[in-house]
Amino acid sequence: MGKALTKRFELIVFDWDGTLLDSAAAIVHAIQAASADLGLPVPTDARARHVIGLGLSDALHHAVPELPAEAYPQMVERYRHHYLSNDHELTLFDGTVELIAELHGRGHLLAVATGKSRNGLDRALGFSGLRRYFHATRCADECFSKPHPAMLHELMEELGVAAGSCLMIGDTTHDLLMAKNAGVAGLAVSFGAHPVNQLQAEAPLACVHTPAELRAWLEANA
Repeated sequence: MGKALTKRFELIVFDWDGTLLDSAAAIVHAIQAASADLGLPVPTDARARHVIGLGLSDALHHAVPELPAEAYPQMVERYRHHYLSNDHELTLFDGTVELIAELHGRGHLLAVATGKSRNGLDRALGFSGLRRYFHATRCADECFSKPHPAMLHELMEELGVAAGSCLMIGDTTHDLLMAKNAGVAGLAVSFGAHPVNQLQAEAPLACVHTPAELRAWLEANA
């Protein structure tokens, strides 16, 4: 990755699922399997995929609106059972480790803003080997869920970065709306959860379609 004379974005914030980790299909399956376990209507792939990136409670509320409030703990338990039974099989998108290492080496501050729980992100950072590259992280059980701007506001405050020097990268409209709400630039990747037309409707700086395109865009523009 070539050296930029100046960094346009001092802080680059990544979503996790569907942006760095190829996990969208596993999340959809876990939501559907948990719904079936509880005898609830099983959401379509599209409906389940749309809620990826939200905090788990919000995601389940929107994916399975028939879920009664008293059944939330059981639904969460079943979701985690199905997801965690396979999370060791999940892999980072091709080139992710090299990309994160290169951005770190260029002097960018790096962070994660995710709908995962703290325990979930800590597990993922551990098995991915990426923990050492990130300067700060925020999870949905520590902040308001996306698209509320709290995660980005807290990350920028912790790392001493102004909104104009921060870039949010994600695969969902929830990520892009959070960026808008925080006054931060957004970059979309279309190889995760949400379809291209929905991402482009939020007017990101760009919408890249492969991990290689993401790397090239950051090299040229970050």
